[in-house]
Amino acid sequence: MSRYVGAIDQGTTSTRFMVFDREGTIITSAQEEHAQIYPAPGHVEHDAAEIWAKTRKVMRQALEKGGLTPRDLAAIGITNQRETTVIWDRRTGKPLHNALVWQDTRNDRLVSEFAHDGGRDRFRDLTGLPLASYFSGLKLRWLLDHVEGARAKAEAGDVLFGNIDTWLLWNLTGGPEGGLHATDVTNASRTQLMSLKTLDWDGGMLATFDIPRAMLPGIVSSSEVYGEAGGEAVGDFAGVPIAGILGDQQAALFGQTCFTPGEAKNTYGTGCFALMNTGEEAVPSKAGLVTTLGYRLDGQKPVYALEGSIAITGALVQWLRDNLHMISDSAEVETLAATVEDNGGVYFVPAFSGLYAPHWNEGARGLIIGLTRYANRGHIARSVLEATAFQTREVLAAMAKDSGIPVKELRADGGMVANGTLMQFQADILDVPVVRPKVSETTALGAAYVAGLAVGYWNGLEDLKRNWGVDRRWTPQMDAGRRETIAATWSRAVERSFDWKPDED
Repeated sequence: MSRYVGAIDQGTTSTRFMVFDREGTIITSAQEEHAQIYPAPGHVEHDAAEIWAKTRKVMRQALEKGGLTPRDLAAIGITNQRETTVIWDRRTGKPLHNALVWQDTRNDRLVSEFAHDGGRDRFRDLTGLPLASYFSGLKLRWLLDHVEGARAKAEAGDVLFGNIDTWLLWNLTGGPEGGLHATDVTNASRTQLMSLKTLDWDGGMLATFDIPRAMLPGIVSSSEVYGEAGGEAVGDFAGVPIAGILGDQQAALFGQTCFTPGEAKNTYGTGCFALMNTGEEAVPSKAGLVTTLGYRLDGQKPVYALEGSIAITGALVQWLRDNLHMISDSAEVETLAATVEDNGGVYFVPAFSGLYAPHWNEGARGLIIGLTRYANRGHIARSVLEATAFQTREVLAAMAKDSGIPVKELRADGGMVANGTLMQFQADILDVPVVRPKVSETTALGAAYVAGLAVGYWNGLEDLKRNWGVDRRWTPQMDAGRRETIAATWSRAVERSFDWKPDED
């Protein structure tokens, strides 16, 4: 039997290939960034062809670094930035337009149009999602309306649609030469085109959004052998089973082994995404969250989740580095924040693309408030970190309200969990312990897990639970009175960011 399982982790800013053993230990990895394209305010794009090229590159690099060959892999899983929308020519494999990234808000007029008759929640019971620029369906509608010839070709079946998982799967399995056009239930649930009950494309949603069914991928489970890598582009990887797909946040939930209803995780990346397992019941949200698929194993019932999505967290640190040049490396934000004892009354609401959960205010825009002559670079750096923790607090409060289950412990993963200052403040403002697992790369691990389960590399969920262990635990240390005071001040700041964008823009 092959010794390892590989995982493609295609994220918002980079692509990684990681190889894991049976204990969930990382054996080798490689990572490459890709370009972030900003054609206009609120527009965020990626070059899908570049992403595919970087994927092939990191797959080769990781194996070379680890002294491995593709024959050492029992299977490959895929996890991906969700909602990022690609359309491409079935015959040539070339994208018709840059991918519209999940942060892109150019479809906000469509959101307003559809919300005018029935409100933002008119499709929530069916799809679990509010109307928002975030989700794939209206991004796809925008592309069909604005890319010359796209709609006619799509109706003829010559243009295909997918989130990044579908784009990678199609290319990995042959591309124009018979590539598999499919997506798993977790990614399909982010399009606002799939019914949560039937787990199939909903004819009513397709008609409402005017989306041709012929361009949509088939919907499959999160863990099954979809096919084998093939085609000239994959080289020596030909024949390796492609056996698992999970959207990145669902992959982190799975990698954190949150298999029991009520267990929750938060991933601290470009954005922040908190998910709670709600079991085989799709719990409708009344508090500003979304109901989504958690995962579905082959031949088993689906597992649902409540999710709170925050658009800008780690991206705010990048903005501090790249736009303001206050730091030269993202890790320096913790050092700068440590030069002050607190935020000095400064609060930063990073509503660069509006606000997602639990507010869903497309017109909100970022603000820094509470500035006095006392404020300095350290206070701004601390307010940047605290913004992530405050937003997470809002989401977890909504989660407890919807589910009736208070979060007793938060499992944390993603790049920002290396920041001890942030993790301690997160525990303080939540008043619950925050736990970092031994393997913090839980997104890639989750993709490896579902692929390995599909081919029998792991025997079941109990195998995976035994792999999970605590690396560090942060416990609350803040006085309750101070906690409530600064949380209330944060809420006042958020309210001032609402509806800043003028309608005419």
